[in-house]
Amino acid sequence: MEFGIFIQNYVPNSRREHDGDAEHSVIMEELRAVEAADRAGFKYVLVPEHHFLDEYSHLSASDVVTGYLAHATERIHIVAAIFNPLPQLNHPAKVAERVAMLDHVSQGRFEFGTGRGAGSHEILAFLPGMQDLSRTREIWEDVIAEFPKMWMQDTYQGYEGKYWSLPPRKILPKPWKKPHPPMWYAAGNPSSYEMAAHKGLGVLGFSVGDLHDMERVAGGYKRAIGSAEPIGAFVNDNICVTTAAFVQETHDRAVRSAVRSRTNYFQSQVFRYHDTFPHPEGVPYWPQILPEYDAGTVEAMAGMGAVICGDPDEALRQCRRWESAGADQLVISIGPAPIEDTIEMIRLVGEHVIPKIDRDPVHRTSRMRDGAGPAKDA
Repeated sequence: MEFGIFIQNYVPNSRREHDGDAEHSVIMEELRAVEAADRAGFKYVLVPEHHFLDEYSHLSASDVVTGYLAHATERIHIVAAIFNPLPQLNHPAKVAERVAMLDHVSQGRFEFGTGRGAGSHEILAFLPGMQDLSRTREIWEDVIAEFPKMWMQDTYQGYEGKYWSLPPRKILPKPWKKPHPPMWYAAGNPSSYEMAAHKGLGVLGFSVGDLHDMERVAGGYKRAIGSAEPIGAFVNDNICVTTAAFVQETHDRAVRSAVRSRTNYFQSQVFRYHDTFPHPEGVPYWPQILPEYDAGTVEAMAGMGAVICGDPDEALRQCRRWESAGADQLVISIGPAPIEDTIEMIRLVGEHVIPKIDRDPVHRTSRMRDGAGPAKDA
């Protein structure tokens, strides 16, 4: 199992009350965390694209951030989690161009994740009047298979679809590292895992909340990926899941870090906006929030695999449970904890956890991309 971090520019009101420059501070702190993760041996950083999600995620210009990180880091792979390819938001040809350019400036370290938006608050701003948000899947289906063709055809043959069209054109530049970047899909519902597998896409499992969820979705994905008909030049056989982590030198310090980070408020923001995800029983609807987590709550969450929390030895045992449950990449979502705690967590995981679990110096996605061979005219 490999490791990564997930940034999203979390700017809660509680921070703005004490820092008049909170938004800028958060953006710069999270860039610093990615640079620390790169040095510590984390293999991936996930960068989302969100719009209008006050407090929860202010990371809207993800192509700007990924371009900066391509220059600021050396080894970590930069995963768009996601670039939204719906034509109403971003024209597919422009998305293909950005992906290829990022492949160049990152020296082949950029990976292309897509999805359909965080929920109604975001989607309906661009698709006003849409009654059934599941229709965004049909729009996404109308787009997604064209990207490998735009990258691999010398002159893209063009497309006339239900939601967008493009005449034959040269899409430039072409990706630097052939045949094209690994492709991912952000899955919010269990049925999406098998759909992604059939298309040969890796899954960004943002709706996997604990080990029980992991075991439930991993089996279906891994069975389906064996008979994939990839839309691209290769199958990206990967399940990437996100979790929070509070790792300090001692167990008590880690628990205190988790409690003072007010993770309950962050989780409440997740369900405030991601209303297309299944809403767990017992989670209140916004503006009500989850109750404050005390030490006992944190301990219970760590026990069920809903959070990584403890000293380095405890973190190692907890991460091995995720590996056993079927995760190919475990990505730590940062944001609620103070930056000092985050940097310490990254250091400790890099020194004591990653070397004992991820012994392969090569990224799993690189092996799959390299195995595809040279690009062919699709």
